[in-house]
Amino acid sequence: MAVDATDRLLLDEAASALAATGPGEVVVIDDRFGALTLGAVVAHGLSGVRVHQDALTSEIALDRNAQEAARGAFPGLDATFTHLPLGEDLLRGARVVVLQLPRSLAALRDVAEHVARYAAPDVVLLAGGRLKHMTPAMNDVLAESFTDVRASLARQKSRVLVARGPRPSVDLTYPVTAHLGELDLDVVAYGAAFAGASLDIGTRYLLGFLDQVSPGATDAVDLGCGTGILAVSFARSRPDALVVATDQSDAAVRSARATAEADGVGERVRVVRDDVGSSLADRSADVVLCNPPFHQGAALSTGVAHRMFAAAGRVLRPGGELWTVYNSHLRYRPALERAVGPTTQAGRGPKFTVTRSVAR
Repeated sequence: MAVDATDRLLLDEAASALAATGPGEVVVIDDRFGALTLGAVVAHGLSGVRVHQDALTSEIALDRNAQEAARGAFPGLDATFTHLPLGEDLLRGARVVVLQLPRSLAALRDVAEHVARYAAPDVVLLAGGRLKHMTPAMNDVLAESFTDVRASLARQKSRVLVARGPRPSVDLTYPVTAHLGELDLDVVAYGAAFAGASLDIGTRYLLGFLDQVSPGATDAVDLGCGTGILAVSFARSRPDALVVATDQSDAAVRSARATAEADGVGERVRVVRDDVGSSLADRSADVVLCNPPFHQGAALSTGVAHRMFAAAGRVLRPGGELWTVYNSHLRYRPALERAVGPTTQAGRGPKFTVTRSVAR
């Protein structure tokens, strides 16, 4: 399985604490491919490990790696851990929490507050990351919830922050709700949700084209929905529309569901956690709305966008429309033509382009 220097350093720094735990006392958060969870289990004979991964793709990777190992040298490895959402059930009584540092301070604050509030009083939180993505503000965020925060020595361009002494009566900051006056819309966001409770500029630009979507489009998909602003806006603009909002992020799905409820369209916006629309039926949508990411984690990447275009081509009915917003320098139009169908430019600003693709 994939393992990097941060995984190795985290396991080394956590080794003595992990060795002293009993069943059900270890929690792993945002393990990207399973190296942290499975490495800790194998090295220390752990059982009852509780795992939370915001990204569904990480959950899938962990499960597949565990199943493959269980068929080989480590029978039963796939039964040593359980997936849980971020919350009290995940952290109750935990004495060691191992975390791959998120890049977002909001996501880190959300995790730290949950650990301080629900884990055991003697809990130790070990949070590892690459030096180039770590900032002093991360120490400050951890210090909001813990009395003792220190940093390990760096190794292979990675470092671990170690937090102890959960502060008493830590309140949870998230979810937060903000009213977007320009849309007259309430947006709800959990810590790890992209853009938080704000309107990102790409979504803002695409919103200006919703009135150009085919008037007969009633079955809609918001692919990579984030906090659900596109899905909710489309549902509010068309009282007969049914919208499926999908995202692989657990925080995004919880945020989008709460946003739809807050804006009175919860019955017409169904929120699904899946991998790039994988749960959607073929030829089931009249329109797909898409604001694809152009990075994956810390790395610039267009791979997710191309998978989203392919998914749109699959779920759209013939003649259905994909409306996409993207950074103009990415020049996605040829890829959209291949994956969906004839594509025209609906608008272009200083930074973003909006296209309309018609499914074959």
